[in-house]
Amino acid sequence: MKGRISALVAVLAPVAVLALVLAPLAAPAWGAGKPAVELSATQAGTGGSLTVSGSGWRAKTLLMILICGQATPSRGVIGGTNSCANADGRAVTTDARGHFSRKLPVAEPPAPCPCVVHVATVTGAGATADAAFQVAGHAVRPLPAESAAGRLSVLTDTRLDGSSGLLTWFGAPPQRTLVFTVGNVGSSPVRDPVFRVGTSHGVFAPQWDERQWHGTVAPGRKAEVRLPVELTAGAHGDYTVSLEYGGKVLAEQPWGVGRPWGVTVFWVLACLVVPTAVFRVGMTVVDRVRPRGAAVRHRGLRLPGVALRPPKPPAPARTGTTSALPWFTPDTDPGTAASGRLSAPHEDSPATPTKGNT
Repeated sequence: MKGRISALVAVLAPVAVLALVLAPLAAPAWGAGKPAVELSATQAGTGGSLTVSGSGWRAKTLLMILICGQATPSRGVIGGTNSCANADGRAVTTDARGHFSRKLPVAEPPAPCPCVVHVATVTGAGATADAAFQVAGHAVRPLPAESAAGRLSVLTDTRLDGSSGLLTWFGAPPQRTLVFTVGNVGSSPVRDPVFRVGTSHGVFAPQWDERQWHGTVAPGRKAEVRLPVELTAGAHGDYTVSLEYGGKVLAEQPWGVGRPWGVTVFWVLACLVVPTAVFRVGMTVVDRVRPRGAAVRHRGLRLPGVALRPPKPPAPARTGTTSALPWFTPDTDPGTAASGRLSAPHEDSPATPTKGNT
């Protein structure tokens, strides 16, 4: 019986190991496809709502859904989030399969149509998807024509290089370097292009700064661009760095900034050290002002009702000699003994009355 069991285990063990190895390969790769967005309606008026669904996103990822103007699915949101109805946007978190479904109120964006429903990740690696949508009654203007000359396009994912130093831990402005690779897809070279780098916190609109890159990108060539990025002093939380060129947002990169705990430690120490120093200075001033004639100075706390008295001096030790009695006088005659004798009372002294003489 034991031999059969051993043989059965020997046969089933390789099968179990093979099943464990092939199980991850057979499981569906949820969220591994390209992010996609679907709308329940392609047109609606202000005050209405539509359902936005998506698939192909990373699992358990926070997304932001916005209605943006001056945008198409092919060209994206040209003006960035400044062209979107940010106040009426909605946030949603994807499920374990990378799917989501959320109702979105219809609102007019600040820029004219053509419009899209723009979905973008809030945290983690950047990913976006757009779906064409028409806001009924909203103004419509054609998009600006694309230049046939030199055009730059981001070829690789952007990244932020650098790390926070000791000063940043104490509230100094966090600094990073935005690194990306661009390619010239136009017919003429691009010389010293000027990019716009924006930083936004949460769902707020980014604050843009112009950064010029010195160099030339020939047609059909690519180049690596490095641009400095800096936040305000004491900044912490989730930020998004946006890159814009030629009126079009080329890339977005999330940036998680840690809290400057050094500032908190400094204020905690200040709350402990400053009162102690003030107390010591006050005690020193009191000691200086107190009159000099005081007998005893007590620097510590004095208990009420307790009087501090000096200890009594010890009693003197007794010696072997005693004082002489009044009726005993030592013998002054050198021939007599040195022990002394009793002297009789003087004759003129009154006699001591006795009990018989009354």
